[in-house]
Amino acid sequence: MAGDGEEDLAAFVALHGAALRASRVPTRYWESLSRKLRGEVFDAGDYFGIMQVEEVDEEEEVDEEMEEQFKKKPNPGNGPCFKVIVTNENGLQASNPDSVFLIDHAWTFRVEHARQQLRRVPGLLHRMANLMGIAFHGEVPDEGSIEQVLQEMWKYNQTYQLSQGTAEEKVPVWYIMDEFGSRIQHSDQPSFATAPLFYMPQQIAYTVLWPLRDLETGDEVTRDYAYGETDRLIRKCVLLPWVPTEVLDVSCFTPEPPDEHYQAILAENKEKLPVVINPPVYAKDKIFKVFTDIQQVLNNLTHPRFVFTDNEGEADILYNFSHFKDYRKLSEERPQVMVNQFPCENLLTVKDCLASIARRAGGPDGPRWLPRTFNLQTELPQFISYFQQRDRRGEDNHWICKPWNLARSLDTHITNNLNNIIRHRESSPKVVCKYIEEPVLFEREDVGPVKFDVRYVVLLRSARPLQLYGYDVFWLRFSNRAFSLDDLDDYEKHFTVMNYAPGVTLKQVHCEDFIPLFEKQYPEHPWTTVQASIFKAFAELFQVASSKPAPLGICDYPSSRAIYAIDLMLKWDTSRDGKRIMQPQILEVNFNPDCDRACQYHPTFFNDVFSTLFLDETDNCHVTRIV
Repeated sequence: MAGDGEEDLAAFVALHGAALRASRVPTRYWESLSRKLRGEVFDAGDYFGIMQVEEVDEEEEVDEEMEEQFKKKPNPGNGPCFKVIVTNENGLQASNPDSVFLIDHAWTFRVEHARQQLRRVPGLLHRMANLMGIAFHGEVPDEGSIEQVLQEMWKYNQTYQLSQGTAEEKVPVWYIMDEFGSRIQHSDQPSFATAPLFYMPQQIAYTVLWPLRDLETGDEVTRDYAYGETDRLIRKCVLLPWVPTEVLDVSCFTPEPPDEHYQAILAENKEKLPVVINPPVYAKDKIFKVFTDIQQVLNNLTHPRFVFTDNEGEADILYNFSHFKDYRKLSEERPQVMVNQFPCENLLTVKDCLASIARRAGGPDGPRWLPRTFNLQTELPQFISYFQQRDRRGEDNHWICKPWNLARSLDTHITNNLNNIIRHRESSPKVVCKYIEEPVLFEREDVGPVKFDVRYVVLLRSARPLQLYGYDVFWLRFSNRAFSLDDLDDYEKHFTVMNYAPGVTLKQVHCEDFIPLFEKQYPEHPWTTVQASIFKAFAELFQVASSKPAPLGICDYPSSRAIYAIDLMLKWDTSRDGKRIMQPQILEVNFNPDCDRACQYHPTFFNDVFSTLFLDETDNCHVTRIV
């Protein structure tokens, strides 16, 4: 039998050892944890009890220590407060290998499905309202109670992320522990630690609870809600959902990060910069051999000066779908080979880097063509200060949280709830951008005035000297519901990316049809003027992106060429002379964009792209020189 136990433990450690080590669960508990998980043993009730703490009448004298205790409770002002204490008569010894416990999860969800689940899952709203101290007496879910739970849940939410699977499957999962787990209070000197564990055999997540020291009967079970944060100011900010405070004394000034920040990004990306080379010179009639793994190029490039090869070693042009890393080797061994990427172009295509380099154009607030953006990992105090200052002035405070490096609006959330934004920092690296509260809208006959965004393809032929072109055709995406600054989780009202959502209408309008419709709706804003301001923003962006040497800017490698898709919206703004203007707002820059629609409607698309980038011939190509 002992052999079986050892085999079971070995199998358990093979599956979960890495996660347990990352969560710092002591190895002495692993065998007991494995056994409890296999047998679904929830024995916390034998050791702990939930105790209700009476509210203290405000008029009564309260000593300072008592006040500190009340500050700790996770739901101030929401009725009864609870705490968890050790009830076992023998107390609890941290050295006992059985002193590890499972906490069940009452609700597991992705943020975009939360409202729908509260409406539809029987009993869920009732249980959540009870757990959060929200009065709910009805049988049928009502929108008011649902909204309260959605606001309040950020004091109870925990998160984990699956490390494998599709981009959609890797979107962070949020969960609320059962009544026992949710009533464990915060302490800066916690008596216990917790960590989520995804138990592979059952495909279920639990929370693991273990003691950090010996406890006696009656001692309180606490955990650190800001676990892992050592900086005092950051701890204060992270704990703000439970301990409301103002950080108005913190400057919301966000200068560009220091050079070391960019050096660290280069090291993390494992990109090797090229050596200095002379710009290659090619014969006027040279036929270029192209090696590519991009099907759209293989299907649509028909220009007579380009032929495909399956042999990467004999190629003149490498047109890769995935990121190229070793520019040093390429520059030393084959400097004449052109490549469809620039070293350090992630400074444009990753959202936190884009916001950082844009500050070169507009100072700490950023340029007018980029929504005010904060990096939640490195600029949390500045963001909270800015949010609270706007709140004080009665200004709009809708924000959009975006992962640094995911496309298609995945894990992207709009909110005016500060707690929500602070907690989103725990799930994956994110930026928070000012949500455009007054976008320029497009009147759709079927639904009314909707949000829209515009995608331009730009061609970067050289970083220094800067040579940038815009493709003459642009693409449009529309929301499906009339815009208003409410129902923030209504995807079809607030987002425009509809081509990946199943069963959702995709409104398509060609740019040639769009321009007269737009000008009819906005006769004082001819599209030529709008496009001139868009191209001016693109020029400024690429000028600052290439203004410093790599890795502080895009590397001016003479054999690099690239195409990017820039997504933007227009917002109403006021010019310096008091006129109402349409101000472009760059949302993101995409590497190697999907060009399916481009090829479908414009069969010469890749001929134009290759001719502009690799032959430096733009006659009869549908491109406009921007810089």
